[in-house]
Amino acid sequence: MPTWSAPVRYAEVDQQGVVFNSHYLLYCDEAMGAFCEQLGLREFVAAVRLVKATVTWSGPAHWGDVVDVDARCTKVGRTSATIAFEIRAADRPCCTVETIYVLADPQGTPIPIPDDTRATLLG
Repeated sequence: MPTWSAPVRYAEVDQQGVVFNSHYLLYCDEAMGAFCEQLGLREFVAAVRLVKATVTWSGPAHWGDVVDVDARCTKVGRTSATIAFEIRAADRPCCTVETIYVLADPQGTPIPIPDDTRATLLG
């Protein structure tokens, strides 16, 4: 499972000193790009559209922590892929995120995921 890592920047924390919740989805976007890049799926990640994200929190990340985000594909449908992310900071669990992406043409119309891409995602 590929891991994307980065330090928490000051601009990402709120007045309580914890990462503001929307930044966890930004971390997932970065991890999705790294995940697909590692699998050789740059064209796929450039053509998918996020249609759903579910975040389940378990603890905060703080300014100065390093967040680690693991990504894995858990399901591939005809036009969609479900990606699960686990986010940790300083080896503490922060949250899990499940996203659904739909492969689309330039006009935004869903298109089938090719068999070779499907096989690579499910690895």
